[in-house]
Amino acid sequence: MKKIIITIASAALLFGCAGESNDTSQVESTNTASEPSAPQAGQEGINDPESTPNILQVALGSEDHTTLVAAVKAADQVTALANNGPLTVFAPTNDAFAALPEGTVDNLLLPENKMTLIGIVQFHAAPGSYDIDQLKDGQSLFVASGHNIKVEKREDGTYVHGAKILGTVKASNGIVHVVDHVLLPE
Repeated sequence: MKKIIITIASAALLFGCAGESNDTSQVESTNTASEPSAPQAGQEGINDPESTPNILQVALGSEDHTTLVAAVKAADQVTALANNGPLTVFAPTNDAFAALPEGTVDNLLLPENKMTLIGIVQFHAAPGSYDIDQLKDGQSLFVASGHNIKVEKREDGTYVHGAKILGTVKASNGIVHVVDHVLLPE
């Protein structure tokens, strides 16, 4: 588990120092008299390599979370992960998404399924900043989708809605807990 945390933290640091090209949501302004100006990005467009990365930047900097990033973008939830917070995000790995039934992710990424995808993405985010030590057995966490998810403390670790927390990364606007399963509403 320590190796996973170090890997995630290293990815976050790499992104914060040199990962500006990974942030495809960033808008470059090339205002000229003949071209209309491009819409300005919100909080997610800020690139400050000296500060602690926000939750969005942590996800963008992680090779293990490219599917999550694609889902967040398709659900238009990018700004929510970059805003001030505090926010706790339970971030499924690419392997967690791959474990879903074949075709599930591709189907969810279709424009006609955007509302369902938004609900699933929001099911992974809790208002507030909950470090792993603050998560207590039997605790119920309210998540952005309007549901509650249960916390379980087991001999082999901490679980949320049945997904095991594999590692934790602190971000400037909250906490990212890497989990081994995609959290789905009942």
